[in-house]
Amino acid sequence: MVEETSDTVMLQGSCHCGAVSLTLPSMPETAIKCNCSLCRRLGGLWAYYPFGTVQIKGHPEHTVDYVCGDKTLRTIRCNKCGCVTHWEPIDGESGARHGVNLNNFDRRLQESVKVRHFDGADTWTFVD
Repeated sequence: MVEETSDTVMLQGSCHCGAVSLTLPSMPETAIKCNCSLCRRLGGLWAYYPFGTVQIKGHPEHTVDYVCGDKTLRTIRCNKCGCVTHWEPIDGESGARHGVNLNNFDRRLQESVKVRHFDGADTWTFVD
């Protein structure tokens, strides 16, 4: 039996209704809080991984995407409960990465990572 506080449990998350679940390949060291026009509305707390390394169940059958800006990324949300789960590159080229919204994971995971603040609204620099 897996202990409730183990890393294995903390690496598993889902949208509110459970239709989309995510398993991280490893504990994130940092997370990014961005203030760009989309992220500040979503309230996302982003951890980044190489594209394809996060196991995602229920995608694409239970998700819808939103593409804006320079049309290089799609923001993915559950089509049932509306929770934003992740974003991914439209072109999954070698070396691409995607962002996972840590707000869909146990709060202890969020509390265990250093949060960096990124000014995506104006300067495109970290402000911490």
